Amino acid sequence: MTTEQRHFARRLRTQSTAPEDIVWGILRNRRLDGLRFRRQVPLLGYTVDFLCVNRKLVIELDGQQHDAERDYDAARTQEIERHGFVVIRFRNELVVNDCDAVIAAIRKAAGTSTENPLL
Repeated sequence: MTTEQRHFARRLRTQSTAPEDIVWGILRNRRLDGLRFRRQVPLLGYTVDFLCVNRKLVIELDGQQHDAERDYDAARTQEIERHGFVVIRFRNELVVNDCDAVIAAIRKAAGTSTENPLL
């Protein structure tokens, strides 16, 4: 990881979007099933939105700009998955409008029980 990647990730953390803040509020401090997530993390030359190293799980949030970047996002996802990570993506609208569905999908991808309380 280069210094430039670290600075870029740090800048993204200070300029988070509302959907990123919502998801971070769910994940931070091991709030979701005791899983440790980090946000805006350099990984394989990319910066991923959220990462749980223990479960090799990457969570990406997609806003409108991603409509024009579908090919790039697909190639990026394939590259990350080639290294054994699972990548799940959520549209910003889903995060804002149906947070329960996002939580359920994260739990499913992480392989944790849905019986555990969120907080």
